[in-house]
Amino acid sequence: MGERGSHRFWVYFSPGCIVWLLSECIHSVSLLHSSRQSCPLVSPVVELNVGGELYTTTVSTLRKVPGSKLAEMFSSSTKACLDAEGRFFIDHPGTYFGPVLDYLRSEQLPTQHIPEVYREAQFYEIKPLVKLLEDTPQIFGEQVARKQFLLRVPAYSENLELMVRLARAEAVAARSSTVLVCVVRTEEEAAQCAEALRIFEFEKKSVVKFGPWKAAPQVKDLLDCVKMDIAAQGYQVYYEHYSERTLRAKYFNYFYTFLFIWW
Repeated sequence: MGERGSHRFWVYFSPGCIVWLLSECIHSVSLLHSSRQSCPLVSPVVELNVGGELYTTTVSTLRKVPGSKLAEMFSSSTKACLDAEGRFFIDHPGTYFGPVLDYLRSEQLPTQHIPEVYREAQFYEIKPLVKLLEDTPQIFGEQVARKQFLLRVPAYSENLELMVRLARAEAVAARSSTVLVCVVRTEEEAAQCAEALRIFEFEKKSVVKFGPWKAAPQVKDLLDCVKMDIAAQGYQVYYEHYSERTLRAKYFNYFYTFLFIWW
């Protein structure tokens, strides 16, 4: 029934026409339901809680690098984790997430905290950003120069662990600990120090020996690396020449004391 002016009129549909209209309505509802199941609606603007740090961005920004963890987190097939306020929650420290987000927004590279941002880019598997950061002087110097040198120093990582164990063993009721280190760059220097090492062994003094190695860096470079890597673990440490008078002068340049300060 319809109205036109002050007159009412009736519209009649044949039974076939009614059946056709009903079938079309059912088909439309079915398509709508199917589309909602296959592609859930996500707001284009999202709030993120990254380890307690809050950020606001868009879904398209987070999906910018296919194959990254962020792209997978906000894909249609991934179940989202929400905090109490309904924000998307990422259980990872968020201090350096901002520079990662800036790169996804505008391909802007960070100018500060580059090693930290590099680790974040690795964590989120944002490969283009990882590659760009590896070309910066800070990461290039660490990855290509320093680490490649340390790979040529036999048992470098194991010796660091041994130094820490020895220092901690002497820390009981003490303000500091000392660890004796021998550093030899060449096979000839190693042969010269063999007698001194036997003497220390006879006196039951523990000595951590580094080297020899086949690379350009000198003894001081190795000592600086040892100090840097131990300090990176949170220890306060210094080194100096071993000063015992009983040590012969010819061994002076090969033996060092690392001092661990506890309080």
